[in-house]
Amino acid sequence: MTDYQTPDDLKSIPAFVALARVEANAFLAFNHAVERTDGLIPPKYRELISLAVALTTQCAYCLDVHTTAAAKAGATREEVAEAALIAAAVRAGGTLGHALLAQRLFERNRSERAS
Repeated sequence: MTDYQTPDDLKSIPAFVALARVEANAFLAFNHAVERTDGLIPPKYRELISLAVALTTQCAYCLDVHTTAAAKAGATREEVAEAALIAAAVRAGGTLGHALLAQRLFERNRSERAS
């Protein structure tokens, strides 16, 4: 299916918001707060952080929005590449951390079965 995710989906946001107005408005207010330009973190870095998170969560729509916004905020291709590799390393680190947890849970489960 070639149109599974398409930028045109973003056009349906207003109709979606109308389906759950209270929750959607709360989400949008939060989203607008983190997208502000007068915070201590400059817009370019906010977008690079957003892009790294989008890469980690694998949200195609977020990738579209934040790649565009990062470029408009002055990010370079090199900065986008670094952000992507930082996100990859952090994700790999999270996998390692969960592997350690899995080992502990495995040992606990094995010990409980042996008792």
